Amino acid sequence: MTALRCFSVCSLLLLNASAGFGDLRRPENVSMDSLNTRYVLRWDWPHETAANQTATFTAQYIQPRTQKNSEKYWTSVCVNVLEHRCDFTGADLHYNGLYLLRVRANTSQQTSGWVQIRFCPDEHGPPFSVKLNSVEGDLEIIITNPLSSTNQSMKTLLDNRFSYHIQYWKRSEEPQTAKVLETKNNVVTLTELDRQTWYCVRVQSRDDFSEKSSVFSDTHCTRTEGQMPYWQIFLYFLISLLLCFLLLLLYFCFKKMFPLLKNTFCPAIQLPDHIQELWLNESEKPQLLAPESPESVYEPLVVVSAELDAVAVDERSHTGDQDSSAHSSGDSGVYSTEEDSCHRSTTHADLQMSSRKHREKLHDGMLLDPCA
Repeated sequence: MTALRCFSVCSLLLLNASAGFGDLRRPENVSMDSLNTRYVLRWDWPHETAANQTATFTAQYIQPRTQKNSEKYWTSVCVNVLEHRCDFTGADLHYNGLYLLRVRANTSQQTSGWVQIRFCPDEHGPPFSVKLNSVEGDLEIIITNPLSSTNQSMKTLLDNRFSYHIQYWKRSEEPQTAKVLETKNNVVTLTELDRQTWYCVRVQSRDDFSEKSSVFSDTHCTRTEGQMPYWQIFLYFLISLLLCFLLLLLYFCFKKMFPLLKNTFCPAIQLPDHIQELWLNESEKPQLLAPESPESVYEPLVVVSAELDAVAVDERSHTGDQDSSAHSSGDSGVYSTEEDSCHRSTTHADLQMSSRKHREKLHDGMLLDPCA
């Protein structure tokens, strides 16, 4: 009976332990942010817990060579923290060491399994600062070493295994065409550069032991000093001459075209005053009359061609007689000419008078016909 009771109690304990260990979900996306001896372990835990239960987290590390020993060799850095991160900066991890990190979730009644990752702290960043100085046509680069979490130079921490990879190029060119310089010095002078030219520089740090490189620093640009090359001076002179010529050409073209444009859009010749008054007065503008009667549409036509032809024939015959008489009388030529001119003017006046009377008669006759 006692044995049966002990077996029941042990079974219940095992079931509770297995349930408490297996029901709680593990953290996800575990990773380490590492830069210049600053280490932060991060993870995600998008799960929900039971009511009135809060999930906390525990993070530990150990070196692989001691992993075969007991669980007691794991060192806890964060215990039952609420944040999804753990700062390992103060854990005194060796820069060139190799470590195992693990994290798990906890509640008051349950514990998840461990999530483990492998980590090496040898991650460094770019130089702390990069300064450029132009000295007599050369370019001086001053590099400040990256600093650790304790503000110690990373170059000192790595026992002078630190070097710099420098890229420099003209600002008018692409960075892909940059020239490369490897150095361990913190002050570097670039020579054989073009005078009065902009150059850009960026630097990345390298660990010669692990052959790891940081990202590049920010790009810095400056212009070299010195006298401008003669060909460049001559080129600027030609460009200035060309610009002056274009300005003069535009000025003369505008001067020639301005009177024409002015006369086209603002003519100086104005209409006479009586024409302007005529068009300004609405009542005196010429208008087309609407046809009120048939008489206003038609205008009588006078034909006098037959009589005029007969009169013209008589005039020519009379003129011919006068000419023959003028030729027969040689001594009185002057008087005959005067008489002919007088007679011709009299005949022409009579002709005009007779044609006018004839037109009046015809006009009166045509006006009387419609009344009849």
